[in-house]
Amino acid sequence: MELRHLRYFVAVAEEGSVTLAAERRLHTAQPSLSRQIRDLEMEVGAQLLVRSVRGIERTAAGRALLDHARLALSQVESAREAARRAAQPAKASFVMGFLTGTAMDWFTEAVRLLRDELPSIEVILVSQTSPELASALLRSKVDVAFLRPEPEMPDLVFKHLTSEPLLAILPSDHRLAALQAISPRDIEGVTFVNVSDTAPTLRVVIDDYLRKSGVSIATAHEAASLSMAVSLIASTRGVALLPVYALNFLPRSVVSRPLAGIAPTIDLVLGYHKANTSPLLKLFLSRTDDLIARVSKRSGGPNEG
Repeated sequence: MELRHLRYFVAVAEEGSVTLAAERRLHTAQPSLSRQIRDLEMEVGAQLLVRSVRGIERTAAGRALLDHARLALSQVESAREAARRAAQPAKASFVMGFLTGTAMDWFTEAVRLLRDELPSIEVILVSQTSPELASALLRSKVDVAFLRPEPEMPDLVFKHLTSEPLLAILPSDHRLAALQAISPRDIEGVTFVNVSDTAPTLRVVIDDYLRKSGVSIATAHEAASLSMAVSLIASTRGVALLPVYALNFLPRSVVSRPLAGIAPTIDLVLGYHKANTSPLLKLFLSRTDDLIARVSKRSGGPNEG
């Protein structure tokens, strides 16, 4: 009994039609397929399939053979895959998590840095919110993450990468867009778009800045993501305070303006689990200063649109 006989039999039994099995599954001629089924029946010594008004149906012998045939084919495929893996060992992999939106600035250089040392390494990118990334680090789902310094995470280590100033983001034809710099007092009475608790660290920075400014600014809308914030700004003609990396995602209808005086900043850090002893992580951490220098050299000043 040959494997092809079992494959042909399973295809016909599952499709319920010699014609469909030949065309869809096996890409062979119908007469050839019928002949292979007859050869299998002769070898087994029993009729396996019969024609009925509903198409091809299995006989009792066919039903008994089908489960065994599926199992045999599955075992053959497993054996083939095991042999492939033994002949071609899996690449070393390194999972990097990025706060949504930051990968544009940091991913390319981070990958280049790793592959300078290990050309064959497989780098996997994960993009999530900062709290989600912290959770993934704790559960060993990612090796290293570019995120905010999340509080109350004693098992995580955070290494400072950069401090990003916050900018005012607003529609390009908004009356405040005529200003060279925007103060909290300018925003008073304007539709204000804040971030939601999906970005708790950023929310604290924004709320503290507004509270210390001494003006009363009520949140009209909360955005759960950067894309939602930009959409709300455009649709409600609102104003938001967002980190400078948001400039990478602004459409032409939305612009940025610096904040007057000393602008608040928010840290971007490199986070990892202190119990992670991966040699790849150790290598990556040893090159962090090089990474910061590369990204700083490549990045230009903010485009204020």
